[in-house]
Amino acid sequence: MSEGKHRHGCLTAWLVLMIVANSAVALLYLLASAAMAARLPSAPGWAFPVLGLIGIANVVCAVAIFLWKKWGFWGSIVTSIVTFAINLNIGLNVVQAVLGLLGVVILYLVLQIGGENKGWTQLE
Repeated sequence: MSEGKHRHGCLTAWLVLMIVANSAVALLYLLASAAMAARLPSAPGWAFPVLGLIGIANVVCAVAIFLWKKWGFWGSIVTSIVTFAINLNIGLNVVQAVLGLLGVVILYLVLQIGGENKGWTQLE
């Protein structure tokens, strides 16, 4: 951790959850894309591998935030928007697609809490 910077527990917990969950989702999309395509036959063939790569990008972004890099937050926003568009394209309804944006909203909120340990002001 960078000298003089302190992360509060909620931010640490959320970043760890992001890393674990996005790793699992990426593996699922990359290794089980055929099974997922069978459940959503109208989905284009490119969608699941792309979602797997987005999961990997989300892990990279979470690690970047863990290392106090602000670009990790902006990267999370970009991947969330792209995922939203893909989710609509593969046939999810708007409510399901919007639920996919909750992760970045929660990330923003946990970066804003913590008083002296507020994550956002410590990002470089």
